[in-house]
Amino acid sequence: MFGSTARGANAYASVSIETGVAAASPHKLIVMLFDGALVAVTTALSHMKAGNIAAKGQAISKAIMIIDSGLRASLDKKVGGEIAASLDSLYEYMSNRLLIANLKNQPKILEEVHRLLNELKGAWVEIGLRDDAAKAAAMPTAMPRADAYSSRFVKA
Repeated sequence: MFGSTARGANAYASVSIETGVAAASPHKLIVMLFDGALVAVTTALSHMKAGNIAAKGQAISKAIMIIDSGLRASLDKKVGGEIAASLDSLYEYMSNRLLIANLKNQPKILEEVHRLLNELKGAWVEIGLRDDAAKAAAMPTAMPRADAYSSRFVKA
């Protein structure tokens, strides 16, 4: 009558992810892409070690899609200049390494890509923390007291 618990949990997770995406800043979206790619590479490594060829291939394909259609596609090479060009080359390198890892069943390559993704994610998180700190510093530190305004609206 109500369906399975797993189905409900999956629906909840889907809504949670969609809500998180809708509310996220562009910076946070990039961090979410890194998270997704890291999970896909970790999943691929697990399937590779277990000998689940089809599942390994699906996880690697997902990681490549996130890197190419998410991270690489989000680069603005005109504005980003040399940094964007370097990131583009690094993302291309990672996608190619993932293809080789899939074809040759090499967990070391998956571990290498995971490390690279994790390092880049760490840099993005650090940038976000600095931006948040700068925004917080620009905000007023004290709110005006309510009684300062109330005297204007209340007759004595």
